Amino acid sequence: MYQPRTYRHWVKDEGLIAFNVVVKETDLYIRAESNLRRKAYKSVLKYRGMLEAYIERYPAFVTSLKPLSAGQDAPRIVREMAEAAGKVGVGPMAAVAGAIAEFVGKELLEFSPEIIVENGGDIFLRSRRKRTIGIYAGDSPLTGKIGLEIGGEDAPLGICTSSGTVGHSLSFGKADAVVVLSASATLADAAATAIGNLVSQPEDIPKGIEFAQGVEGLRGVVIIKDDKLGVWGKVRIVSTASE
Repeated sequence: MYQPRTYRHWVKDEGLIAFNVVVKETDLYIRAESNLRRKAYKSVLKYRGMLEAYIERYPAFVTSLKPLSAGQDAPRIVREMAEAAGKVGVGPMAAVAGAIAEFVGKELLEFSPEIIVENGGDIFLRSRRKRTIGIYAGDSPLTGKIGLEIGGEDAPLGICTSSGTVGHSLSFGKADAVVVLSASATLADAAATAIGNLVSQPEDIPKGIEFAQGVEGLRGVVIIKDDKLGVWGKVRIVSTASE
């Protein structure tokens, strides 16, 4: 059943033009300085085509819950997904939403110096100004109360979210939200899944933080379970309750 993606409007995007690109399961909400829908659509087709062709040859890539290696002949997006998943011990498809957002977003930077690409809660962002990203954590009382402040000096940046209580993504945990920041949205997506798998109750938050600290390439993490919050790294939490 379709669920309205109300969280898409929780990124403050003043001065940018918004548009959607939908291809099969890929549903991107993009903000740019001009309407780049046609270019974005072609980019999505290209990267989805690479993934689909690879999966046709190696079906385990889409079903494995453990890391898989990818040969040097594999497309770059496949290699980066496999590498990111290997760093955190999950299957490569745990990185797919972040990878699509990142690869499409980087292509669009040629036409717009500011880009925000959101793909199912996973974001690739390049901004020249300070922006606030609200955190959606389902039924947690912290939903709508806090957000991340991202400065222009932080970008390009991947901001990816995993939840064991919201949406249809596979998680073995019960965290209301695990938000991971990294220069690589591909890595941030895989890491959010891995950390989310560790958190089933508030007492598990320190375990998730410790895991994040051990992953090279992560800039920070926010973990929410019920009314409890854990934060590590280069993260600026701001109040959004009055917005």
